[in-house]
Amino acid sequence: MATEDVDPRFVDLDAWSLPSAMEAMWEGQLAAVAAVGRALPAITAATHAATEALGDHGRLVYVGAGTSGRVAVQDGAELPPTFAWPPERLRFIIAGGEGALIASVEGAEDDVADAVKQIDDVRLSPHDVVIAVAASGTTPFTVAALRQAGTYRTVTIGVANNPGTALLASAKYPVLVETGRELIAGSTRMKAGTAQKVVLNLISTGIMLQLGRIFRGMMVNMQTTNTKLKRRAELMVAQIAGCDQAQAACALEQAEGDIKLATLLVLGYDKAEAEGILASHKGNLRRVFADLTHGPSE
Repeated sequence: MATEDVDPRFVDLDAWSLPSAMEAMWEGQLAAVAAVGRALPAITAATHAATEALGDHGRLVYVGAGTSGRVAVQDGAELPPTFAWPPERLRFIIAGGEGALIASVEGAEDDVADAVKQIDDVRLSPHDVVIAVAASGTTPFTVAALRQAGTYRTVTIGVANNPGTALLASAKYPVLVETGRELIAGSTRMKAGTAQKVVLNLISTGIMLQLGRIFRGMMVNMQTTNTKLKRRAELMVAQIAGCDQAQAACALEQAEGDIKLATLLVLGYDKAEAEGILASHKGNLRRVFADLTHGPSE
C-alpha cells in the first residue's frame, strides 16, 4: 500500500533544514488536495445518492478508526451548528468508542465483532447513509462495519487512499483518492487525512446544498447560538428580504432565530402562514421564492 511505503525522496527528511522540510510538507498538502479532483465524478455520484436516500428522516452515519475516524467525526460534528442538521439524524461508529477520539485504544481497529455490533445497534434503514473512511482501505473494523451496513440496503460510501482495497469493493459508492506515499511513511494524518477531510467536506456540503439548507451562498439553516452568529443571521435576513438590520433583528426574534421564517415575516406573511409555506416547500427558500409573488431582494 502506497500510504505505508517509505518515499525515497524523503528518506533523509529528518536531516533537512527546517525551511526545506516545511516546504516539502506544504507541497504534499497541495498534492493531496489536487488528488481529490480526479475523484470528483465518484464524489458527485455518492453525494447525489445520499441526498436521494436521506429524504426527511434518513440519518448520516460516519464510520472510521484512528485518524480517519477523527476526520469523520470532525466533519459530522459541524453539521448541526452549520446547517441545523438534527443531532438525532447523525451517528458516529468509531473503533474503540468515543474515547478513541483523543487516545489510542489497543486493538480497536481490528475488532470486527464490535464493528458489526455497533452497526446493528444503530438499526439502519434504506434511508440511512453510511460513510466509511480508511486511508489504507483495509482497516478490519471499518470494512466490517461497511459490509454489515450493506445488509440493511443503506447507501454505503467508502473513502480510501489506496486502490483495489476491501473498503472500496464493499461500498456501493467507492471514492478513491490516490494520495500516494506519505512524507513520513504511514503517517496518514498528513496527505491522506487532508484529502479525506476535503472529500467529506464536499459530500456533506453537497448534501446540504441539495436539501435546500443553503441559499445564495448563505447558511440559512444556521443556528444562532452566539452574538456573532446572531449578527450574521440579521445580515442574511436583511440581504434576502431587502430590509434594514433592525427589521431583520425584530423578525428573527419573532421567529426564534429561524432565518428562513424571519425572511418571510419581513415579506409580510404571518408566522403560521410562513411556517406552512416553508413546510410545503420542505424548507427550500429557492423553491419558495419561485412560487411566491414576493421575491428576494436582488
